[in-house]
Amino acid sequence: MTDFRFRTLAVGALAAASVFALAGCGSADPLAAPSATEDSGASSGSDETIVVGSQAYYSNEVIAEIYAQALEEAGFTVERKFNIGQRDAYLPSLESGEIDLFPEYTGNLLQFYVPDTEARTSDDVYAELQDALPDGLEALEQSSATDQDSYNVTADFAAEHDLKSLADLADVDGLVLGGAPELEERPYGPTGLKDVYGVTAAFQATGDTTVEDLVAGTIQIANVYSADPRIATEDLVTLDDPEGLFLASNVVPIASSDIADDIAETIDAVSEKLTPEILVDLNVQSSVDKKSSADIAKAFLSE
Repeated sequence: MTDFRFRTLAVGALAAASVFALAGCGSADPLAAPSATEDSGASSGSDETIVVGSQAYYSNEVIAEIYAQALEEAGFTVERKFNIGQRDAYLPSLESGEIDLFPEYTGNLLQFYVPDTEARTSDDVYAELQDALPDGLEALEQSSATDQDSYNVTADFAAEHDLKSLADLADVDGLVLGGAPELEERPYGPTGLKDVYGVTAAFQATGDTTVEDLVAGTIQIANVYSADPRIATEDLVTLDDPEGLFLASNVVPIASSDIADDIAETIDAVSEKLTPEILVDLNVQSSVDKKSSADIAKAFLSE
């Protein structure tokens, strides 16, 4: 996933949001270490080691490190096995129980298990994924953050035409959609835009210069991955997709059934705070600011 994208909020504001994202109130904080008097899942689970894995992908590693540090704050012993590779490399270890927890992406993982799935929206994909997972694995609560295909416009263009959703593009004339050459034939390409949202757009193959062409105004809509840091650094706006033109791929923790109940409260609290804007900001910190995953995770989880 090498495409980058979006900043609808200033990086500084997002960084501040992420610093305070999981700050709790006293003992009610599900990420706080349990007291000696608490009889919680975290307390009973603190004697076992939770193995957290990640893909060989900077964004995935950052999320995995957030999981790991949150669990350590909750009293668990954590072992990290990061940068494993892609699904064919790490899924066997996850399915065998060698790895206990892994940040995944709902749509892409569902297609791995159900290649002909027709689910598209976040809720439908998440529900089908829960049924598709093999015995021994569970999907904890998905976050609102995604890492998937999306359509983006510049902030100025969005303001000029009052754009929030792909449906709003139907009232705009003279649109040119840019992306990789194969986008023209993809079901979510120009034909999909027309069929699902009534949007007419010419197509221009832009490849690696898609974001540059969007900023320059030679195209008006760009196909960019939704967690791309350039969405923030280039002040882009990702348009909502209420009808599910794209396969939703929300960040979701996949856990071993043996420990899912013990860690759910802690990890679900992370997922609740991991928004699309914050994930983009975390990726900016990693790929642009060159901060370590450990430092990014610490800032996200700290007061």
